[in-house]
Amino acid sequence: MTTTTQLDPTTVPSFDVADPAFSITSDEVHAARERSWYATTNYGIAVLRYDEVSRLLKHPKLRQGSVQWPAHNGVTEGPFAEWWASWILNKEGEEHHRLRRLMNPAFSPKLIGGLVPRFQALAAELVDAFERPDHCEFMREFAEPYAARVIAIMLGLPEDEWPIIAREATNIGLAMGVTIQSELPTIEGALERLYAYADALIDDRRANPGDDFVSTLVQATRDSDTLSDQELRDGLVLLIFGGYDTTRNQLGLAMQTFMAHPDQWRLLAERPELGGRAVEEVMRVNPTVRWVTREALEDFTFEGLDIAAGTTVHLFSESAGTDPRVFGEAGFDLTAERKPHFGFGGGAHHCLGHFVARSDMSEALPLLARRLRDPRPAGESTWLPDSGNTGPMTLPIAFTPGA
Repeated sequence: MTTTTQLDPTTVPSFDVADPAFSITSDEVHAARERSWYATTNYGIAVLRYDEVSRLLKHPKLRQGSVQWPAHNGVTEGPFAEWWASWILNKEGEEHHRLRRLMNPAFSPKLIGGLVPRFQALAAELVDAFERPDHCEFMREFAEPYAARVIAIMLGLPEDEWPIIAREATNIGLAMGVTIQSELPTIEGALERLYAYADALIDDRRANPGDDFVSTLVQATRDSDTLSDQELRDGLVLLIFGGYDTTRNQLGLAMQTFMAHPDQWRLLAERPELGGRAVEEVMRVNPTVRWVTREALEDFTFEGLDIAAGTTVHLFSESAGTDPRVFGEAGFDLTAERKPHFGFGGGAHHCLGHFVARSDMSEALPLLARRLRDPRPAGESTWLPDSGNTGPMTLPIAFTPGA
């Protein structure tokens, strides 16, 4: 355990994280990490080092902090604010444990594992359908349809409706950026349309129960307790949004990372059993979830820093995951043994759907490594702001076709 003392406030780094041009993975942030374990921001404080992030994720005087994100950006009422507050991620104590107990069976490895052959076939189908044999716009031709169709497969929706899932989930994803207030009409329109999807799914599985993900949620019972209709529809919309947005972004970030490390891409093609390791290593150095948010429940002191009740604490996952105090200068290596990353959060609020994300990406990446040899940029790419949740919007690449 590292022991540090409170720094002179005049030497503590400061970031304007509300600036769309701010980059959470910048040299500025990495340099700040060498000066201080934390920085001040216009939201609260940012924690930059692995050890401090690890301990604060589980600190008893911190609660999940993302519940305040809309309010931080001037959104305090309306359908979106109500849906955001409903998230299991934003519940605490017994209410959080109750929802987790009821929802966990639907995310069981057995249930999701049965879908793995379908994920493999889907990845191959999409590569076969590329418009050109040696070029693709990776997000449009692979990441977006793969992520959306995985959701459709899980929920039992028609796969040809994946563009609707992709469009509406992307629109809700605008809420993760610092432009949330100006995007609110688009966000709430998408929310209304996804609620209609969820309502139809719930009605159908109640009338025609099966051995599938949605049926398991609808029938979830624990000690005579069940999920209410509102909890079901809120949870299904969260799954559609979170499952699509995270997988799409993380696949794009994985391709960006592997293009910078071609030796590891070749290794993955030769050793597809490293697919799981590839997911973990990418999420360590290039996670789509750039920060995990906590809020102080009461005044407390941590490593010499007085933290007042109500303070927002952003735990910078990439900065922690590349902290040289823990990971040295080893860079990116699929064969290295690593401490856990924070791409799925941690503590009581560890991502409920982590097994789904790990399963679908660990099947996709080795197949891509075999089929898209020597990938390289093939034009201008466009990106979401490098804060909150991020990823490429477009990512044109060239490659050598593989068998």
